[in-house]
Amino acid sequence: MPEVRPGDDLAALIAAATGSDSGVGTGAGSDSGSGSGSGSWPASGTGLRDGDVLLVTSKIVSKAEGRIVRADSREEAIDAETVRVVARRGPLRIVENRQGLVMAAAGVDASNTAAGTVLLLPEDPDASAAAIRAGLRDLLSVDVGVIVTDTFGRPWRTGLTDVAIGSAGVRVLDDLRGGTDSHGNPLSSTVVATADELAAAGDLVKGKAAGLPVAVVRGLAHVRGEGSSAADLVRSPADDMFRLGTSEAVREAVTQRRTVRAFTSEPVDPGAVRRAVAAAVTAPAPHHTTPWRFVLLESAGARLELLDAMRDAWVADLRRDGKSEESIAKRVRRGDVLRGAPYLVVPCMVTDGMHAYGHARRDAAEREMFVVAMGAGVQNFLVALAGERLGSAWVSSTMFCRDVVRKVLGLPEEWDPMGAVAVGHAALAPAERAPRLPEAFIEVR
Repeated sequence: MPEVRPGDDLAALIAAATGSDSGVGTGAGSDSGSGSGSGSWPASGTGLRDGDVLLVTSKIVSKAEGRIVRADSREEAIDAETVRVVARRGPLRIVENRQGLVMAAAGVDASNTAAGTVLLLPEDPDASAAAIRAGLRDLLSVDVGVIVTDTFGRPWRTGLTDVAIGSAGVRVLDDLRGGTDSHGNPLSSTVVATADELAAAGDLVKGKAAGLPVAVVRGLAHVRGEGSSAADLVRSPADDMFRLGTSEAVREAVTQRRTVRAFTSEPVDPGAVRRAVAAAVTAPAPHHTTPWRFVLLESAGARLELLDAMRDAWVADLRRDGKSEESIAKRVRRGDVLRGAPYLVVPCMVTDGMHAYGHARRDAAEREMFVVAMGAGVQNFLVALAGERLGSAWVSSTMFCRDVVRKVLGLPEEWDPMGAVAVGHAALAPAERAPRLPEAFIEVR
């Protein structure tokens, strides 16, 4: 095909290329079906037939649609096209772009374009595929499928391959769930990314610098179909187990951690809580000690027994303080966050490694060191829970009735309950946190 320029009619260019005997179709398929890559389209009529699937490189779509922009640097263009940084290592960025695709450099391409310009991906690749398909139908009276392709890297795999970023007239996914394999075993999770497989196959014959931006697949009528688009290939955030890079995942868990006060009845995975405890006990602590203990209340009976005992102790204290019954009821209701959680954890501090100096000020500072270590451990615990997609609320209630908590839970006298953590699945999406500029919390000397 000739060099594509802004405003060109891609359907007309493709129709002209496939309707000649010039050999332009070499590598795109042949009537013989030999797969040798040496065939060319017939001289009479068009080389395209009903049922064919065209694999169109996104670069020529971008050029035709005028997605060429001037940029002082590619990095500036990447910034403009980025919705979310998924992972970063040195200058390399994996990002989610405006089209919802997670890929390197937001798909911004500085090759095969004039100096000082870059190519952006088509604004709506599915619409681009549909327009090419409609144009070919009008020009050639053929019903073909169209896939717009681009080059991706992949997690866990070295090297690049083409994938589908836009589609029209093709069933992009082949859902085999509910069927059986050749041995009669049920298929419960097999969904084949047909459009991506076609895109990768087409790249074998197109090449990156061969001047063959379109390939044609023939003989796979079963992949044709309506009602799906390449957008269906993008995994939803809720189902994406690898949505962030390592450092970004840690930062996301920290910044997205919220105090959750309303939980669903969905059970909590005990394994997730234990993984969070494993993160908690990596916190720093004085004198190489391990001052953290976590009591996991996994049964409803244990939770209710503790909460009832704590409530009774709290009410008795408030009455001794002369609080009115109305005031007491209001304060007790604040503890409902613990009653509404399907899982409770009581973090406890042990100080068996504490040094005794026999000096009030130094002994107080020594205890503060252990309290700080306890806070670091609980923070690790809360962040790890957020990483497990679990909500939490650290409530100080147990600190006001430690003797009661120790008695109900059968804890050693030297264990100091340091509040209780309600754990569960949030019933509501967390409210946006007011921005906190780090400069407001920094003093530089």
